[in-house]
Amino acid sequence: MRAITIETPGGPDALVLNEVPDPVPGPGEVLVDVAATAVNRADVLQRQGFYNPPPGTSPYPGLECSGVVAALGEGVTGWAVGDEVCALLAGGGYAEKVAVPAGQLLPVPKGVDLVTAACLPEVVCTVWSNVFQICHLRPGETLLVHGGSSGIGTMAIQLGRAIGAKVAVTAGSAEKLAACRELGAEVLINYREQDFVAELAKLGGADVILDVVGAKYLDRNVDALALNGRLVIIGMQGGVQAELNIAKLMSKRAAIAATSLRARPLDEKAAVVASVREHVWPLIESGVVKPVVDRTLPLADAAEAHRLMESSTHVGKILLRA
Repeated sequence: MRAITIETPGGPDALVLNEVPDPVPGPGEVLVDVAATAVNRADVLQRQGFYNPPPGTSPYPGLECSGVVAALGEGVTGWAVGDEVCALLAGGGYAEKVAVPAGQLLPVPKGVDLVTAACLPEVVCTVWSNVFQICHLRPGETLLVHGGSSGIGTMAIQLGRAIGAKVAVTAGSAEKLAACRELGAEVLINYREQDFVAELAKLGGADVILDVVGAKYLDRNVDALALNGRLVIIGMQGGVQAELNIAKLMSKRAAIAATSLRARPLDEKAAVVASVREHVWPLIESGVVKPVVDRTLPLADAAEAHRLMESSTHVGKILLRA
């Protein structure tokens, strides 16, 4: 098969399309003929040499895909050859075939085409597990989403609104904020011109903050929390080390969590996927929540897709068609 390989970490041109051996599904795994994959910030870090795949998983980038079941490994039930699926991956999506633990498969939602479905697993599982399973966002609460126009952000806006929360977002341009408004965001903050702490103070603070920035925003995120607020950090775009004022955190009776999805044990990922299928898939199939795709490129153009990701000019997900 063909796959995007990274022989030497570096810039976008480190992504090279090569012929590699086909994967073989092991016990409990399913082989998927990939229709499309999606580009995530984690793929950029992997390309740069900063985020290696977990041991024993595919060396190729790509944390989600859509496609058709081609073969079943030993002991797999509930799936059949020919099923249209999308999948949460630990790696390997930038390829024509990938072996997937059966617990990380999802059916393509009704009303979503096979290629577009590639944009769903990673963002939906990330948002659902962090905002709802860890932070327990409730109707009437305020959710602050940093990077509201990103793939994660566009999904968080829609899921927050779907359960009746007020959604505030930060983004870096009027165009991106307009896109967030169309998805249901009510409080629009241009981080280049406005102080998100001051804007959230007008609302009494944020009950839940979903943060992809990390160290740079830690102190200000605590400032922006409401009493009993919950901050969950899922990215490190703004660095990895910061000072935390514990007294400030205690005065708000607030909580901070930091998570990643890729390296979780298989049973934990399977539980997240099952919960997503139960709670989020009906929202997608009813049209309440919609996939947001900026553009689709051929797999051979993975380097261009990474340049686009790093330019931060996109809204929603960037797809690569296998």
